[in-house]
Amino acid sequence: MIDNLIERISSALDAEYTLEGLVRQLLEMLELVTNMESTYLTRIDAEGSQQQIVFSRNTKAMNIPEGLSVPWEDTLCKRALDEGRRYTCDVAKVWGDSEAAKALGIVTYVSTPVTLADGSLYGTLCAASSEQRELTDHSEQVLQLFSQLIAQQIQNEQLLKKLQQANVALTTASYTDELTGLPNRRAVFDQLPRLFSRAKDDARYVLVAFADLDGFKQINDLHGHETGDDFLCAIGQRLKEGVRGDEILGRLGGDEFIVAGAGPTEYSEALRATMAFRARLAELLSGEYQLKSCVIDYAGPSIGAIAVNPATITPDDAIREADTLMYVDKKRRKNGAAVS
Repeated sequence: MIDNLIERISSALDAEYTLEGLVRQLLEMLELVTNMESTYLTRIDAEGSQQQIVFSRNTKAMNIPEGLSVPWEDTLCKRALDEGRRYTCDVAKVWGDSEAAKALGIVTYVSTPVTLADGSLYGTLCAASSEQRELTDHSEQVLQLFSQLIAQQIQNEQLLKKLQQANVALTTASYTDELTGLPNRRAVFDQLPRLFSRAKDDARYVLVAFADLDGFKQINDLHGHETGDDFLCAIGQRLKEGVRGDEILGRLGGDEFIVAGAGPTEYSEALRATMAFRARLAELLSGEYQLKSCVIDYAGPSIGAIAVNPATITPDDAIREADTLMYVDKKRRKNGAAVS
């Protein structure tokens, strides 16, 4: 039996990559080893006030339901830990005041704590029966071994979760402009192909606007780079608040920003949408900016806005075309009026 148990444990460790998968196999083996009706894993909440049945295996009449939550102070597990008594085949005699034990009909009970590497108590691994059952030394050793295996799996999953969170944080940082908090150039060029692909599938045009902040150098020269940074942040905030939820927004670098989104299906409508798109951004970014050190009445950026067919042009080429139109707009604005 021992050789068979070792083989099953080894197979479970090789095959199961989740806590639930491993625990369910261990509970089944624990039932066979202890000859108990119910085997289960519990978890104690962070406040130490409630104990919950996380996973359970039930045979015969006894039923320890998953999700059951009971006050920690009333549990057999709490009593067992406090008294250093892991097993009894006469619960009513030893812990007759436990309402939870009475409600569940527990006569024989055995448990061991599931303790993590930092010494914290995760919960308990338990076996119970509505009849008297003798517990062998071998069964108790298996129970402790399973507790250690479960603790190790919990720690592995916690480590994996931390690594995943760190990876998400690093990815987010690598895709975010440090100054403005907007998506950066990398993020924009990652999102645009997906926008073009969806628009192509829907037979829609894509609207792309390239904005360059006219007069930004003068702001830096006159008020200093700290004010210039404040101005860029204020521009970014207006863009965040003003663009639509399904539009791509980003800072390409310096004083250059881009906004893109799906447009209409008809070319004539797409042209009208482009004009409205450009006017919306120009109005959004023009006007008074209350900065930390001064107030700037900004005449607005130069904007190149185009509607492109995603079936015939790449995102890179679309940005280049919008960039070209931005310089046309910059020349027009320079010839038409002095830039603030």
